[in-house]
Amino acid sequence: MNTNITDIFFDLDHTLWDFDKNSEMAFDRIFKTKYQEIVTQDFIKEYIPINQECWRLYQNDKITHQELRYNRLKFSFDALNYVISEENILEIANDYIEFLTDNNYLFDGAIEVLEYLKPKYKLHIITNGFAHVQEKKINNASLGGYFSTITNSELAGVKKPNSIIFDYALKLANTSKESSIMIGDDFEADVNGALNAGIDAIFFNEKRVDVSENYKQINHLLELKKYL
Repeated sequence: MNTNITDIFFDLDHTLWDFDKNSEMAFDRIFKTKYQEIVTQDFIKEYIPINQECWRLYQNDKITHQELRYNRLKFSFDALNYVISEENILEIANDYIEFLTDNNYLFDGAIEVLEYLKPKYKLHIITNGFAHVQEKKINNASLGGYFSTITNSELAGVKKPNSIIFDYALKLANTSKESSIMIGDDFEADVNGALNAGIDAIFFNEKRVDVSENYKQINHLLELKKYL
């Protein structure tokens, strides 16, 4: 246990906010309303890995925000061999963003661990998600009261894993690298990004992917009590 830690930085999507569950519910609403022939589970099976790859490209500045929103849907429909117009894809993209924050399931233990940490540390968020959407997620899930600062890639001008966003977050939080730790589910963006910026990190390995034991990792949020 590092007794020097004063500030904890969390990722939001896939770490506290259950993106996959909330995302599936948003798509289910869209398909049941306008595209009854699409089985939501079949679409989601294709969408999850495609969305992850599109986000990887986006956070490494290989595609734009608009390309991310469009491509993840277009490629998913292509994988299902479902013919759909560009106009309809754009309409779904807009509906999806609108509906996404209507459901705000959090990972098991999220509130309990935040309640445990808040009296002992200053808590913060660093997210690559789109600013207006992330703000709605945080507010609708009643998370805002736990966090002193929220750093968004749009504000910082760069995305994780770029070290500049971590420096921006540290400055906003008025803290130091040595006193901070990052917790997130994305090994490249959150863990290696933080470590390369000189900040300690804990990998939220909920999907139990194989990584070296040299890295701090947890499979459930309540396991943070072992480290903090």
